[in-house]
Amino acid sequence: MRAVLTKILIANRGEIACRVLRTCKRLGIATVAVYSDADAIAPHVTLADEAVRVGPPPVKDSYLSIPAVIEAAKQTGAQGIHPGYGLLSENRAFAEAVAAAGLVFIGPPPSVLDAFGDKIKARGVARSVGVEPPPGTDGPIAVEDLDALAREADRIGYPLLVKAAGGGGGIGMQVVDAPAKLARAVTACSDRGRSAFGDPRVYLERYVSAPRHIEVQVLCDAAGGAVALGERECSVQRRHQKIVEESPSPASFFQGEAGEVKRQKLFADALRIVTSVGYVGAGTVEFVASSDGAIYFLEVNARLQVEHCVTEMVTGLDLVEQQLRVASGEALAPEVLAAGRSGASVEARVYAEDPARKFIPQPGHLARVVWPAADADLRVETGIAEGLDVTPYYDPLLAKIVAHGPTREAAIARLDRALAATTIDLVAPTGAPAATNLAFLRKVLAAPAFREGRYDTAFAEALAKEK
Repeated sequence: MRAVLTKILIANRGEIACRVLRTCKRLGIATVAVYSDADAIAPHVTLADEAVRVGPPPVKDSYLSIPAVIEAAKQTGAQGIHPGYGLLSENRAFAEAVAAAGLVFIGPPPSVLDAFGDKIKARGVARSVGVEPPPGTDGPIAVEDLDALAREADRIGYPLLVKAAGGGGGIGMQVVDAPAKLARAVTACSDRGRSAFGDPRVYLERYVSAPRHIEVQVLCDAAGGAVALGERECSVQRRHQKIVEESPSPASFFQGEAGEVKRQKLFADALRIVTSVGYVGAGTVEFVASSDGAIYFLEVNARLQVEHCVTEMVTGLDLVEQQLRVASGEALAPEVLAAGRSGASVEARVYAEDPARKFIPQPGHLARVVWPAADADLRVETGIAEGLDVTPYYDPLLAKIVAHGPTREAAIARLDRALAATTIDLVAPTGAPAATNLAFLRKVLAAPAFREGRYDTAFAEALAKEK
């Protein structure tokens, strides 16, 4: 068993860094933050016990600099590194560098990151245990080989998705409904993958019509303990990225006895996939469901998800604490392996973006910020504060507001009241008011399709176009 971690470095920023810091403080673990010049006075810096500058504002020169992050950990005496989500969290080279420096990587082992960091490999892992992904390419195809891509596209059939082979979060994904649009989509997706993940490779996958995005939270230890902690419904999306998530899923195919059988099969499939490669830590297995309830494997995010809070609210578990315990060599406790779920939880992501203008990000100055009062049934997860700036260097996520209730209806009502009690006055560099998605989030919660649980991944963008 590894020694208990008493000091860790958090290789991230914003709300997830603050989230990890909060658990560490409760557990008595000392913390080290890293920051770029743009984040010198950000909340995650001031909340940590120590903070180290790792570079200028661009992520490639700061938060993605493996040597700078490792050096920060060594100079402060940190024993382990928590990567948060995004950035270096699924980077095998980073996990290997952490281990080579004699530090603990608070996440899955490098071999797992290799298996799931490449989505083409991940499809093969799922197939090896009898879980089918949507029809698609089974190996990498050179972006420049447009003839081969066209042949594969014809075999798979239109509409299809062009997806980045590395990374996650739907970044770079392109929907293609006709052969004439394929080359442009491949180029755009490849360029986005190169800039976001350093990986220009793409693959093709059948587009599932009226899709719902369902994911399963898993926890695994090094002693063979593994548990699926329920599913999350993540179909309220724009630009293939989530803005509202909930647990449990309200999808009709999960209702009744037959629905519960389908749910339990989904959990079993998720666990087979991750345990087949020796998974250790917290992770999420993502699936896509068609309108008739057919469910296909999508990918594994070998890290903590942005939306992990809804699972915490319905299970009562602290997933960051479980990550830290597993990384210290502990086995999952019996109460974790047998964790149940109570009630329902809904999360809304508050962004500095304009839903009326295709959700374009809105940099600006946070002139006034008022959050609703948190309690046992309401969490406000944020990494910003009044008086700071929303810069163009990073994702414009301002906060996650997460509500819990005994029923789905109660959780939605609680979240709506919280959003109504939130004030964010964002001022653009021109001095004019800049937009946030606060009002749109309330529009989502009020929409009949959402209230009735009959929405899919096209719902949010269609709602944004309604007058």
